[in-house]
Amino acid sequence: MMNDEQLLRYSRHILLPDLDVDGQQALLNSKVLIVGMGGLGCPAALYLAASGVGELHLADDDKVELSNLQRQIAHGEADVGSFKAESVAASIAAINSGTKLNVMNVRLAGDTLLEAVKCVDVVVDASDNFSTRFALNSACLAARRPLVSGAAIRGEAQLSVFDFRRDDSPCYRCLYHEADDAALNCSESGVLAPIVGMMGSMQALETLKCVTGMGEALVGRLLIIDGLSMDVRQLNLRRDPECPACQTRN
Repeated sequence: MMNDEQLLRYSRHILLPDLDVDGQQALLNSKVLIVGMGGLGCPAALYLAASGVGELHLADDDKVELSNLQRQIAHGEADVGSFKAESVAASIAAINSGTKLNVMNVRLAGDTLLEAVKCVDVVVDASDNFSTRFALNSACLAARRPLVSGAAIRGEAQLSVFDFRRDDSPCYRCLYHEADDAALNCSESGVLAPIVGMMGSMQALETLKCVTGMGEALVGRLLIIDGLSMDVRQLNLRRDPECPACQTRN
């Protein structure tokens, strides 16, 4: 049960009919894993902490570089050379000291990844390579955990939710059978700073939906945003009978 300080802190959430006290309590009781503490993971982590998610697991083996500061808003100049997960954890602690943090300065893979996924309620994919994205998809599928997947490159972004609590949900590999890391590499293609901020914030929003059940999550839909024209499209997604990952599903 929330104390008086929490009731005041989260009062703007509690006023929302779709969220209310029960929804906020669900957030406080929840655990979320975020993989990748870069352009997407920074805003996602900050907004999830501010929103009252009780426990955040932050995973990234990378360290802060000067070129990251253009868009990775949880890091500052003093953090260059530090592990990204530790830098984000420090920023979260300044926003919400009540958030429990599990900092992992490693690249999760194999059984370690699967166990990390099993320990949480929702997984946020803020990674920047297909091998990690495919591994996260497989682990979430095996553990039946919702996967909130976002990506941004140049001035474009996309977002979807793969909710493996639902038998009808497609998976990430229904959308992408093959890997092409060049398509995700902002060090070669560039990326507009606000695009990743917007997409990471939207990943936080979809995570709140998965935890509380409010609204309608982007399950079975792919949201595509062109930031330069502000053209927004949605594509319907279905399970692909030829999907290599879904072959293991019932």
